[in-house]
Amino acid sequence: MSTPEQKLKELGLVLPVYAGPAANYVPFKRHGDVIYLSGQGPRRPDGSYITGKVGAGVSLEEAYGHARLVALGLLGVAKMAAGDLGKIEVLKVLGMVNAAPDFGSHPKVINGCSDLLVEVLGERGRHARSAVGVGSLPNQMTVEIEAVMRILEP
Repeated sequence: MSTPEQKLKELGLVLPVYAGPAANYVPFKRHGDVIYLSGQGPRRPDGSYITGKVGAGVSLEEAYGHARLVALGLLGVAKMAAGDLGKIEVLKVLGMVNAAPDFGSHPKVINGCSDLLVEVLGERGRHARSAVGVGSLPNQMTVEIEAVMRILEP
């Protein structure tokens, strides 16, 4: 059985380096074995946000890919918190989509995040979830996703 880090390598993916918070908050907060991860948006390799409105200039497929990028960022913060992705179990994900008023496929966008979490973590990546559409997001990013995870101690 491969580890989450091996699975990332098999998928040709690399965890991004956390760029730091954009305001007065921390990337995660730990309470016992639970970690609360702050919301993140999709970033390009140079650190700039991917922006736009899904359903009005940004396609569902593009936004799905943006949600996958955010999942990588969330996994990067989870690794900071736990030291090892093999100790992580995802409990809950909240995905927000910067959507045109007539766009209704918010869950299909956030599937990008959910699918990657399961690809990397297996059953420990399965989680409860909410996916909502919003009129705007900070920096006009296309999606913002936050998560609640648990650190499993041996």
